[in-house]
Amino acid sequence: SNPTRLTETEGYDAEAVYSFDGKKIMFTSVRTGDLELFTMDPDGKNVEQITNLPGYDGGAWFSWDGKWICWRATRPSGEALTEYQNLLKEGLIKPSKLEIHVMNLADRKPIQLTSNGAANFAPFFHPDGKRVIFASNVNDPKKRNFDLYMVDIATKTVEQITFNVTFDGFPMFSPDGKKLVFGSNRDGKVPHETNIFICDWVD
Repeated sequence: SNPTRLTETEGYDAEAVYSFDGKKIMFTSVRTGDLELFTMDPDGKNVEQITNLPGYDGGAWFSWDGKWICWRATRPSGEALTEYQNLLKEGLIKPSKLEIHVMNLADRKPIQLTSNGAANFAPFFHPDGKRVIFASNVNDPKKRNFDLYMVDIATKTVEQITFNVTFDGFPMFSPDGKKLVFGSNRDGKVPHETNIFICDWVD
């Protein structure tokens, strides 16, 4: 009850997430003319732009200690950038190639973790702060099936986690790193039914 409006942007303010300590909200906004990441206080004050490169930035999450963020992004150039900007003027976006990025909020230097040209999304930090789990269609030639993958931040080594013939996505770890929860179309009673699954995580 009693919802409070936090932003007044004409257009897109969305994809908002809380930091785990509850002190910041991060969200994607078109307020600068591009889709960038911003943070703000829980009351909507002290808005700060986090990203500033052309292309879509979104689907972001904080690390467990609040010092890092991970997100998905497109970095179009040439004709692709022109197409992206023209679509954005109409309130549209057509992302097909999304790469996973991380950034330390202290130095604000983005680090691109994937470079596979696939639709990588839903990144989430492992509690050790050294790895990011995400969903990707990188190994499906038709680009329709998504599995879960883990990337090491230091080495950028990617490991496939699930090997399912249907969609797996939106992975999240428990705070102690012992459980993994995710959405999946596996074992659905009807086509495209998505259910929640939880499993033990063993390194």
